[in-house]
Amino acid sequence: MLESMAFVFVLVAIALIFDFLNGFHDSANSISTVVSTRVLSPKHAVIWAAFFNFSAVFFVGTAVAHTVGKGIIHLDIVDNLVILSALGGAIIWNITTWYYGLPSSSSHALIGGLIGAAVSKAGTGTLVWSGIIKTSVFIFISPAIGMALGFIFMILSMNLSRHSNMAKSDKLFRKLQLLSAAVYSLGHGMNDAQKTMGIIAMALFSKGLLGDTFHIPIWVVITCYTMISLGTMFGGWRIVKTMGTKITKLQPIGGFSAETAAACSIIGATVAGIPVSTTHTITGAIVGVGSTKRLSAVRWGVAGNIIWAWLLTIPISAAISAVIYFSVNYFI
Repeated sequence: MLESMAFVFVLVAIALIFDFLNGFHDSANSISTVVSTRVLSPKHAVIWAAFFNFSAVFFVGTAVAHTVGKGIIHLDIVDNLVILSALGGAIIWNITTWYYGLPSSSSHALIGGLIGAAVSKAGTGTLVWSGIIKTSVFIFISPAIGMALGFIFMILSMNLSRHSNMAKSDKLFRKLQLLSAAVYSLGHGMNDAQKTMGIIAMALFSKGLLGDTFHIPIWVVITCYTMISLGTMFGGWRIVKTMGTKITKLQPIGGFSAETAAACSIIGATVAGIPVSTTHTITGAIVGVGSTKRLSAVRWGVAGNIIWAWLLTIPISAAISAVIYFSVNYFI
């Protein structure tokens, strides 16, 4: 039954659930800064973020989807059970980290799931090391870039507004933060929705439903952007507090700087076809902004817990995926 053609559509449905959970889990990343600075209420913030998550469909291609779909594991070993296990590992880790309020990466959970399922089926020879290394390196590079850009944008913003009084500066950056929040949500949609596109296309291609050439059908593109936007609408409220207040205290000028820094990094990676973690990037940007005041302004204990979640995401989601693969294979 698992390898039937009909089960492919069950996998598509599960992938879309993951896409929804991705938006739900990462909603906090999109809205935490704009909510914590009280530029928007939580209700209006999620609507704002969801709209721009979906709007990304008009601005970017499918380079990241191709990386996920054929750049992590070899397509010739993909079957329904591999994809089911990969999605199961990613979903379980996402729900676990959401429950504990940890802003982990849905992207890396999915990649870990793919690795665990593929190795369980056919060993390490099934892995595309170039794609895995590129993605793994950006676990460290994306938050570092976000941190550096957050620091730079915050310094520039403070210098540009140094002759303005506090009230005028606050009013200006409240308006600018609406723009930066929109661009950040645009970048989030661009990168994260494509990961589910890659999984769905992988499932379809493995059954010959895409012909001889791997590609991303337009209906998959539209559906994935829709689902991640709906997930964002429902919001991951447990993580908002961690992202918006626990790492460092933000003002509108800091929120603007963090969102702009993260957006630049994410959009650049998306154009390059690199599936980065938007969670890692915005967290790094917030830390960079906080460190412009003084290093003690950043709650490094909280940041340390987040980093541990980052480092553990791929291996733990891979392990969960492997357990699912062997369990289903044994009992069915």
